[in-house]
Amino acid sequence: MKDLEAMQIPTLADMLIAHERIRPHIHRTPVLTSGFIDNLAGAELFFKCENLQKAGAFKARGASNAVFGLSDAQAAKGVATHSSGNHGTCLSYAAGRRGIPCTVVMPRTAPQAKKDAVRGYGGRVVECEPSTTSREAVFAEVVAQSGAEFVHPYNDPRVIAGQGTCSKELLEQVPDLDAVIAPIGGGGMVSGTCLTLSNLAPDVRIYAAEPEQADDAARSFRAGHIIADDAPQTVADGLKVPLKDLTWHFVRNHVTDILTASEDEIVEAMKLIWKRMKIVMEPSSAVPLATILKNPDVFAGKRVGVIITGGNVDLDRLPWMNS
Repeated sequence: MKDLEAMQIPTLADMLIAHERIRPHIHRTPVLTSGFIDNLAGAELFFKCENLQKAGAFKARGASNAVFGLSDAQAAKGVATHSSGNHGTCLSYAAGRRGIPCTVVMPRTAPQAKKDAVRGYGGRVVECEPSTTSREAVFAEVVAQSGAEFVHPYNDPRVIAGQGTCSKELLEQVPDLDAVIAPIGGGGMVSGTCLTLSNLAPDVRIYAAEPEQADDAARSFRAGHIIADDAPQTVADGLKVPLKDLTWHFVRNHVTDILTASEDEIVEAMKLIWKRMKIVMEPSSAVPLATILKNPDVFAGKRVGVIITGGNVDLDRLPWMNS
């Protein structure tokens, strides 16, 4: 627990300061609805479209908060992270806005579109093997060489405070929600959601959605302690990483339940949103809808905020092309 205390659990004040700090660098993303999908789900769903965020993902929020919160002396050495894609892209985006260098350690199996996006924003990509162990070992070398400021993809109070701004906007845009659901990998978005809702709307239930084939958060939730998988395989490539101390704190204290969906259910939900709502989003973003459709009794008649976390999909490798 000492490590967790040393990391400083972010507060509501941190989230509010983050929102002011990042306002010039992010979009206030729209909330979209679909009568067709509402009828299927038996609930009113309000999709918070972070796929339309700067750099194509909610992670622009946390990354911008971390980058623009650095002192000039810290910023001069640049920033670095390890990421399967969106956090690296968004950190490169934020670093570019501030004019500082950014290095991203990425699995060699990460979608080419995400590698290209990091480089497109001026970031440097260093590849590693597709496992948490390899990722962290290669990253340690990068930081030792550069002295760059480490901005963890999710286990960082600055990042969580930034992600919490998404739910703040959602509460302002849609009154009287009964529940909010977001995908969970490492838990940055879910932790930010917990931070905001537990303070501003404590009666709103918080659900996390996870692939069955990368269900370590669901198993952790039931076991009461972190269970980490090293290299799970799922079409939802943004949800392969495990919980860490800081995100686990929020998950175990504030999440109502963690629901899972199969690979086929995730792909079908992704196709449904593309087809009915005409918006591009990645497989990870489809997991919440997949779990809502799978668990109709949980959400029946409820007003549910659904966070669509990102839209950075490789258009040459859509998941249904292989089926």
